[in-house]
Amino acid sequence: MLFTLYAGSAFAQTAEPPSVSTSMLLQTVLALILVIGILFLAAFLLRKLNGGRGFGSSGPLRVVGGLVIGTRERIVLVEIGDTWIVVGLVPGQIRTLHTLPKGDLKPAGDGERHFAQWLKQITERKNEGG
Repeated sequence: MLFTLYAGSAFAQTAEPPSVSTSMLLQTVLALILVIGILFLAAFLLRKLNGGRGFGSSGPLRVVGGLVIGTRERIVLVEIGDTWIVVGLVPGQIRTLHTLPKGDLKPAGDGERHFAQWLKQITERKNEGG
């Protein structure tokens, strides 16, 4: 009984919730804009220092071309040093399909179509030889 009287009086004495002033809200929004601006500026400066290339593109790997086979399947030509590796990509798996010495791809209007023709020629040569 004593507990119920105490609990009832505690709820009766509740104060109003603290109000948020407009100046406090404006200050918070401006601080958030400043932090986001600093992040974009840092990314811009890092990209300039990297020579205009995207992040991670300065390593020994380079994607030469690719071909979409299905909705989630791709074949990609990767250059590593003086070697080209034809890689098959499916969800959860990466497989080496073929390894060959580095060659030259002639520039074409549609890179995927050119890569598809090149891949078809390589597979026909492999089937004729084997």
